[in-house]
Amino acid sequence: MTNPAPSPELLARLVCPVTKGPVHYDPTSNSIISVKAGLAFPVRDGIPVMLPEQATRLDAGQATRG
Repeated sequence: MTNPAPSPELLARLVCPVTKGPVHYDPTSNSIISVKAGLAFPVRDGIPVMLPEQATRLDAGQATRG
């Protein structure tokens, strides 16, 4: 069973809670990516968990993509 992606309407309204900058959805990791903050926020049951303490740090290669 796969996790559903967030709706396009929701994704259009999201910003990074740390930088207030743009984010994008990465279907490979099922995460919301903030390149500027270098963070990946998890998506659980189609709902982005936009809490900095729940995010994981991106490595240098991941941070430059997007």
